[in-house]
Amino acid sequence: MSTLTQTGPGRRTATAPGRRLRGLAWLVARQHRTALIVCAAAIVLGTAWIAYQRGAMLDALHGAGWPGKPGADINGNVTNMIANDLNSAGDSLAFLPTLLGVFLGAPLISADLENGTARLVTTQSVSRTRWLAWKLGFALALAAVTTAILGLAYAWWWRAAGPFAAGDWLTSPVFEVTGPAGVGTALFATALGILTGALLRRTVASMACTFVVSSAALITAEAFRTLLATPRRLTYPYGGPRPALLDRVPVVDEWIATASGKLYGWGTCVHDSAPESCRGALGIVNSVADYYGEDQMAGMQWTAAAVLTALAALLVGVLLWRARRRAL
Repeated sequence: MSTLTQTGPGRRTATAPGRRLRGLAWLVARQHRTALIVCAAAIVLGTAWIAYQRGAMLDALHGAGWPGKPGADINGNVTNMIANDLNSAGDSLAFLPTLLGVFLGAPLISADLENGTARLVTTQSVSRTRWLAWKLGFALALAAVTTAILGLAYAWWWRAAGPFAAGDWLTSPVFEVTGPAGVGTALFATALGILTGALLRRTVASMACTFVVSSAALITAEAFRTLLATPRRLTYPYGGPRPALLDRVPVVDEWIATASGKLYGWGTCVHDSAPESCRGALGIVNSVADYYGEDQMAGMQWTAAAVLTALAALLVGVLLWRARRRAL
């Protein structure tokens, strides 16, 4: 004789707790939770450290008498410490996109190819393109958010330094760390790592190759920064005092010139036996400097970010095109 049991009015069948993430979203977040945690920790700890350093800098400046005193009268040890701290932190953040390319981008696909996860996932009901889109979206979004937040924090610190921040922002880390330039660099380095991993199919080899290629590419990109905008030109009397403006801006070239504007190299007549007579014969009466104003920095950063993002999109496009034509 069978016995039927019924759930009483006061008892409910236990159900498994629902997950907020489902399907591929849950799979990608679960698979790359270490990268997610590390990036979140870097954002929290990095932002907290920058806030502490900014506060310590302002305390030191106020203790030295600024802004009551002019910047030129502040103790040189204090200003040197501020410049060194800013440059050291900026150099560390400038290296972040390369780290993201090596440790986030390179293993993203190569690790799945190496251990067989890619074949397992793509033989299920999920298409290869959809799986790749989720993986790529996760990695690129994580890289962009990490660099954007830390770049904003560094810009907040750099702006607070006022006249004590580096005047030559074109060659200092502030150009590639703050604003959209840092995000564009991170997208490029991460996309490069992803494509390298898919091509080499070995995690360690992909990481090493990504480090070398991305480092070389970013160093090469620095040489083309002066092409991102047209420099401004300042003319002042030859032999006269150098304008104070030139001490606070990136100067990319200097010339000597005639009254009509004809330019000569800065070393013209320097080695002549009678330099003054040489310059008089050529009609040289002015010094000329080509420079970039600080108000040009944002436009140049956006241009650089657009180029790097376009290169990242090209790398992603190559990966998706290859994935459609042949198995991973």
